[in-house]
Amino acid sequence: MTDTTFSTLGVPAPLVTALAADGITSPFPIQVDTLPDTLAGRDVLGRGKTGSGKTLAFSIPMAARLGGVLAGGKRRPGRPLGLVLAPTRELATQIDAVLAPLAAAYGMKTTTIFGGISQKRQVDALRAGVDIVVACPGRLEDLMKQGHVSLDAIEITVLDEADHMADLGFLPVVTRIMDKTPSGGQRLLFSATLDNGVDKLVKRFLQNQVLHSVDEANSHVAAMTHHVFEVDDVDQKNELISTLASGTGRRILFIRTKHHAKKLAKKLTDQGIPAVDLHGNLSQPQRDRNLAAFGDGSVKVLVATDVAARGVHVDDVELVIHVDPPTEHKAYLHRSGRTARAGSAGDVVTISLPAQKQDLKTLLRKAAITVTPQRVTATSAPVSSLVGDVAPYVKPAPREQYQQQGGGRSQGANAQRKRSARTGEGRGQSDVGTASPRRDRSGRTAETKAQAPKQGGGHSRGAQTTGAQRGTSARSGSAKQPIRVGSLVSPSRNDRGNRRAQG
Repeated sequence: MTDTTFSTLGVPAPLVTALAADGITSPFPIQVDTLPDTLAGRDVLGRGKTGSGKTLAFSIPMAARLGGVLAGGKRRPGRPLGLVLAPTRELATQIDAVLAPLAAAYGMKTTTIFGGISQKRQVDALRAGVDIVVACPGRLEDLMKQGHVSLDAIEITVLDEADHMADLGFLPVVTRIMDKTPSGGQRLLFSATLDNGVDKLVKRFLQNQVLHSVDEANSHVAAMTHHVFEVDDVDQKNELISTLASGTGRRILFIRTKHHAKKLAKKLTDQGIPAVDLHGNLSQPQRDRNLAAFGDGSVKVLVATDVAARGVHVDDVELVIHVDPPTEHKAYLHRSGRTARAGSAGDVVTISLPAQKQDLKTLLRKAAITVTPQRVTATSAPVSSLVGDVAPYVKPAPREQYQQQGGGRSQGANAQRKRSARTGEGRGQSDVGTASPRRDRSGRTAETKAQAPKQGGGHSRGAQTTGAQRGTSARSGSAKQPIRVGSLVSPSRNDRGNRRAQG
């Protein structure tokens, strides 16, 4: 297979040229196995480990089919010819980055559709006409219900990371979407495993499919070296984390909760190790900024929850650190798969406290990982060899600068509410956060007064308070002005304040 090229596999010349322009000249095993069938128009079920080259394995036949003379004619508003479904925004974005240059070789357009941001750009792109849509199921179904997109012209559909969609509960939505595509279209399904209902999708939507399984379901990358570092207590663990994060290469630290991911990124940055966070509480622009900083090398440390365990492909991640061991073996394999990608080598470290030893042993056995735990401290030789050269200390920027950059820093409750309102995320929290200080008498604190100028001086448009009145209120040490929301006045507080003033 060493002499196999994209050309000998039947890949059209325009795509071979586009791949070569991106430095891709030799196919990976999963591409070698699947391309003859996918290019021939057959339904394919592909199973391969993360980082095995699945994205190109389905992007090439999609571009080849839709760019050929037999494709469905001129571009039409809201009626794409190709559809890729992915479980996360990050994965959808990265698939589009791989697919778009191949589509462009035939003059085709692609777009991404996912939630967490305004739908206007997505609707505008659909109205202008696109050939291929890369989408997350939830937002796509919303736009279908609104009449912005129809799938009746789809010629080829790809389900990527189908097992992860099952884990996230997307299978009912995926089923409804697939039902809207023509039954005679080509369908490709790629998944690391076939459990949790993925097999039902295969039986329902794939016809006479060919199974290509390059690796066993639980296989891990041969070039990946696994380590288990045992520490005695939390203090030792914290020292070890900082040391492991201090190297010059890219590294991803996986942690269990959103709050602690944000907290750890801030802590490392304050220690002179620039870090960004990635988790579900960030808006899409913040996610994009942080991923861009990690991707371009301006920041070498990414602290992430499992939202980054799939779909985040950054070259040359030399170290993955399980700060908190995952709860199940598939998560371990997908987290670990952020390193040792595309033939590169990489290391994976799991930090274990005494109480976690048994659970971790069970997890590694299920993942088919054989590793001998080592008891270490931050200064142990195995740790130092993994860290390598220590990156220079970077003085933390003033907090205000971090706020402007959105690098995982809190911008204050009021700014957070404004940002949430703009992005459409966390509306319930925003409403509660805004109403609470007005409702709660004890909430009339210095923080509330400090926010008042941001809200138009703390007064409604129809009610201005004079300087003398404000001075009187300040001297009396109480806040007895009526509480106004828009043009409404709360009678109970107004009356209560008047009675106190008179008493």
